[in-house]
Amino acid sequence: MSRMPCHPIRVLASRIRMLPLQTRMPFRYGIATMTSFPLAFLEVICEIQGKKVSGWSLDLLLPKGFTKEPKKDNTEEIREMSCVIQQACQFASGLSGANPFELWQQIYMTQDAWGRSQAWPSLLVHFGTSMVERAILDAWCRQRQRPFFDLLLQGDLGFDANWFGDSIAGASLRESLPSRPLSRVIARHTLGLSDPIHEADIPAEEHLHDGLPQSLESCIDTYGLKHLKVKISGDQASDIDCLNRLQSLIIRQGSETIELSLDGNERFGSMEAFADYWHQLIGRPGLRSFLERVIFIEQPLARDVALSQTATKHPTIWQATPPIIIDESDDALDSASRAIELGYAGTSHKNCKGVFKSVANACMLHRRRLDQPQATWILSGEDLCNQGPISVMQDLGVAARLGISSIERNGHHHCRGLADHPMSIQQAMLEHHPDLYHLSDAGWPTLHIKAGCLEIGSVVNAPLGLSFTPSLEDYPFETDLTF
Repeated sequence: MSRMPCHPIRVLASRIRMLPLQTRMPFRYGIATMTSFPLAFLEVICEIQGKKVSGWSLDLLLPKGFTKEPKKDNTEEIREMSCVIQQACQFASGLSGANPFELWQQIYMTQDAWGRSQAWPSLLVHFGTSMVERAILDAWCRQRQRPFFDLLLQGDLGFDANWFGDSIAGASLRESLPSRPLSRVIARHTLGLSDPIHEADIPAEEHLHDGLPQSLESCIDTYGLKHLKVKISGDQASDIDCLNRLQSLIIRQGSETIELSLDGNERFGSMEAFADYWHQLIGRPGLRSFLERVIFIEQPLARDVALSQTATKHPTIWQATPPIIIDESDDALDSASRAIELGYAGTSHKNCKGVFKSVANACMLHRRRLDQPQATWILSGEDLCNQGPISVMQDLGVAARLGISSIERNGHHHCRGLADHPMSIQQAMLEHHPDLYHLSDAGWPTLHIKAGCLEIGSVVNAPLGLSFTPSLEDYPFETDLTF
C-alpha cells in the first residue's frame, strides 16, 4: 500500500499573466478616475496528495486602490501591485503544508516580514498574499471536488481560530457561520463621485450604445436596484446637492424602499470633524428622513488616523450616526477587533484583503453578537472592482458563505461584461453559471441582476465560485511570468 504524502499540498509553480482592458465609462473613486487597467490572472500549480492541480485567481490592478497617495504615478502603483503578487508567488514556491490554512500561514508571515522590510503598506503587501491564497484554495477545492463552504465547516481547510488570538480563540465555525450559504444576494450599486444620476446628465456625445444602462436612473429601471452605495466627497455643498438629486430620483421612480450605505472615502481627519459634517447633513430640510435609509457608513476617517484613539474619541458621534465600519484601514489581522474596541460596528469583506482573514472577522463579530446582542455588528461586502470570469465568482462565493446578503457589485457597470474575453470563456460562463450571467442585448455575457438581486446557486455549489476550468490560452496577454 502506498503511503500518503506527509504534506498533502505543495506549491510547484506559479504563472502571472496581464490583460489590458478599457472601461466602458470612467469611474471616479476618491482621488482617482479609472478609464483603463491591467487585469492580472494568476495560476498556481499545486501537488495535492500526489496529484498536480491548478488553481486560479484574478484581480484588476487599480491605482490608488491600496495606497491613496495623490502624487504617486499610476504606472508606479501598478508596478508595485505586480511586485507584491510576484513576491508572494516566489515565497510560495516549494512550500508545503498539511492543509491550505497551514500553507497560507507560512506565506502570510513571510510576505509580512518582507513588506515591513520594504516599509510598504500592509494592505498593498497582502494583496499579493491574497492572490496566492485564493488560487491555492481554488486548487484544493477542485481536487476535493467540493465547495469551499463545506470543506471549511468540516475542518478540511485547516482553519484554526486560535491562531488569530484572543478575539476568536476557541471559536466554532459551525456556530459562527451560517449552516448554509446564501443562494441569492442583493447587488449593491455604487454611485461614484462623477457618475450621472439622470439620463439628462449625460452629454449627447458621451452616450453609450452598448445595450447596458449608463445613468443611475437607467440602472434602477433596468436592474430594479434595492441597495445603493453613495460615495461622498466631504464637501457639504456638493454632497447635499447629490443627495437631494438622488432623493428626488428615488421618489419620482417610486423606489422608496431603496436603502443606502455611504462611503466616506477617508475624507475626514477625526470623528469630531465627521460628526460636524453629519450634523450639517441631517439638519438640511428634507434630508433627515432620507438619510434614515442609511444602514451604515464606511471609512469616513483617513486610514492613518482611523484606528487612533485621539481621532476617534468623540462623546456622542457613535450614538448620533448610523453604524460606522472600517475598510481601507483594515490592513492587519487584528484591525477589525481593534476597531470594535474604539466604537466601530465592524469591517468589510474583500477577497483581496484575504479569505481566511474574513472568516476570522466573521467569527469575531459572531462572538460580539452573543456578548452584546442589542448592538449592530456588520461584516459588509465592499469590493466594487471584481471582474469576471474569476474574481467576481470567488468573491461572491466567499461572501455568500459568510452570510453577507448585500454585496457591492459595480465592476460590471464599468466594463462590457465578458465582451473582452475569449468566446470559450463566454460560452463556458453561460453554460455553467446561467443563473448569474446572461446574454446582453449586444450579444455577450453580463451579470444578470433582477429585482436588485443576483441568483448565485451555481456559484456557492462550485469549488471556489467557478464551476469550470478556465482555459487562458486564447487571451492576448501582454505579460507572462513563471515562478
